[in-house]
Amino acid sequence: MKTVDEGPASVVLDLEVEPAIALSALRGHVAGTLRDLGEDHRYDVLLIVTELVSNVLDHTPGTGRLRILQQNAGCEVTIEVDDRSPAQPVYGRSRLGCDRGRGIVVVDNLARAWGTRPLPGGGKTVFASVRCPDDQNAAGSCRSDERD
Repeated sequence: MKTVDEGPASVVLDLEVEPAIALSALRGHVAGTLRDLGEDHRYDVLLIVTELVSNVLDHTPGTGRLRILQQNAGCEVTIEVDDRSPAQPVYGRSRLGCDRGRGIVVVDNLARAWGTRPLPGGGKTVFASVRCPDDQNAAGSCRSDERD
């Protein structure tokens, strides 16, 4: 796992998604990286990360790549997950059974925007952007007052 600081405008988390990845460890790493976000904002980001990474593990062959970009000025976090499958996410249905398939519904409800874009050479990137759940124009509304 690699964390890259690209200056005051954004922070990028970039790591490979493999079948053996432990989602709990991944969530812990993401939460630690985004510890300066407010609790509700961080929780929304963690839910989306879990859903998009789970989709790679459940519905695509091989591995993927997770990137998280944090825009400090806009109080916005963008989650991007690459995979090698041409299949698009399906809203509210799953080939894995009746009790599955609500991940994209969760993403749709939490994200300001989400979608897909093709990757050169095949596959796609699924992305979702999340803003602070509070007043997005209030100074400091997306930062936690507590520091770890």
